[in-house]
Amino acid sequence: MDQNNKSIFETGLDKNAANYVPLSPLTFIRRSAEVYPNHPSVIHGDIRYNWSESYQRCKKLASALKGRGVGKGDTVSFIAPNIPSLFEAHFGVPMIGAVLHAINIRLDAENIAFMLNHAESKIIFVDGEFSGVIKEALALVDQPIIVIDLDDPLFPEGELIGEKNYESFIEEGDAEFEWSLPDDEWEAITLSYTSGTTGDPKGVVYHHRGAYLNAVSNVVSWEMPKHSRYLWTLPMFHCNGWCFPWTLAAQAGVNVCLRKVVAKDIFNAIRDSQVSHFCGAPIVLTMLLNAKEAQKQGIDHEVNVMTAASAPPAAVIAGMERMGFKVTHVYGLTETYGPCSLCEWHGDWDEKTPEEQSVLRARQGVNGLMLEGQMVADPETLEPVAKDGNEMGEVFMRGNNVMKGYLKNPSANEKAFSGGWFHSGDLAVWHPDGYIEIKDRSKDLVISGGENISTLEVESVLYQHPAVLEAAVVAKQSNKWGETPCAFVTLKEGFGQMTKMDIIRFCRENMARYKVPHDVIFGELPKTSTGKIQKFMLREIADGKA
Repeated sequence: MDQNNKSIFETGLDKNAANYVPLSPLTFIRRSAEVYPNHPSVIHGDIRYNWSESYQRCKKLASALKGRGVGKGDTVSFIAPNIPSLFEAHFGVPMIGAVLHAINIRLDAENIAFMLNHAESKIIFVDGEFSGVIKEALALVDQPIIVIDLDDPLFPEGELIGEKNYESFIEEGDAEFEWSLPDDEWEAITLSYTSGTTGDPKGVVYHHRGAYLNAVSNVVSWEMPKHSRYLWTLPMFHCNGWCFPWTLAAQAGVNVCLRKVVAKDIFNAIRDSQVSHFCGAPIVLTMLLNAKEAQKQGIDHEVNVMTAASAPPAAVIAGMERMGFKVTHVYGLTETYGPCSLCEWHGDWDEKTPEEQSVLRARQGVNGLMLEGQMVADPETLEPVAKDGNEMGEVFMRGNNVMKGYLKNPSANEKAFSGGWFHSGDLAVWHPDGYIEIKDRSKDLVISGGENISTLEVESVLYQHPAVLEAAVVAKQSNKWGETPCAFVTLKEGFGQMTKMDIIRFCRENMARYKVPHDVIFGELPKTSTGKIQKFMLREIADGKA
């Protein structure tokens, strides 16, 4: 140690331009364009781009935005399905230090207007399918916003409301534009909004470092080979597509775009474009599982599926495996860049029965490689629960792939990061092997006669019934018990004669009596654009408020 109490490794060994570069996923597309310039990058209908072309288009977008006065710290909004321009925005926007705000395509005008005001958006790119709702939203926005049309040839009927279309806009830019990495990897790269079902949506801010690390984590967790062919079933607006726009750039993969999540289109894309990977909520897997057999024919290569959102029932995972699709179960939230935990597989589990394997796969698992820590603990004391698979607690995370924070919301940040951990709001048990298993959202737990009932556990049993296509369970107010489980069920075709008592009897045969639903309501389940069942709407129906 020297006289200043510095280690010999702290003297004369400072960061400099040669040995320190801020982490950013923007470096991925530059590398792929240089190393694999002619390898395909994007497929969208008849549109084909290679990595050199995609890189040039991103630079032109960045240059054009800068020419319009957009710069560091400005918000650029997009509302579009999974089309090439939204993929390009994940690079072109942050190339000038601006922040990408991808909007949920199912939101109403009031919600969108709140976000545009809150984010102080400078410019919005609008796919023609959503021009109507954007016109309504813009009438409620406080500041002037430049509007550019995303005139997708696969949706020619959309109304154009902007000053020009996207292709004309990027022609304002320079394909050789000299963009730069952020000065600090902690700088914001994107902004996503939570659902806002209990108040105004919260703006979740990602930084370059977290986006870089979670994009790489996707490669490692999924063991993705180079040039993977990825089908965009997961919305790019949702957690920035779980960081997969950047993952595909890192792997020089192929982005197979998809406007609509329809079983026929998914199977056709898998077959025609030799798709190797796709992501989706369990509800998407259920749709594929119950598709017409003719649609499933002709797929003879391995397809990898990553699923998250609501916990997938073991029966759904088993069904996908029987179809020849390899399922990886991951877990995360908007606040954790999408997947941050996964159900790591062990070789000795291969000896178990398919049913046992599907139960193991349904667990949320352990922290991913890039997540520093994960625990199940008491939400008040942060004391970890016993690893007995029985005691319930809240899931907590910490690490570089936890959000920068909520935009303009210091009180929410203080609550979310209290105690040095991110509070997920998800309730889980911790198994002896260290794997966590989500039992419910804290707001979804049914407390009946003092007993805690996991709605996910009840739903898992419902999915075992041969007539059940989709199922969701919520709490229903009860004068006697406080709350009781109420099941909402969508039946498969050909089971229209099924009665409420048929479902209740099945539940009585397969679970503890106090967990059995007191009521069963048949019909289609309301969902978000990412496939999550909107339980707050079901609770209102159960209590007669809707």
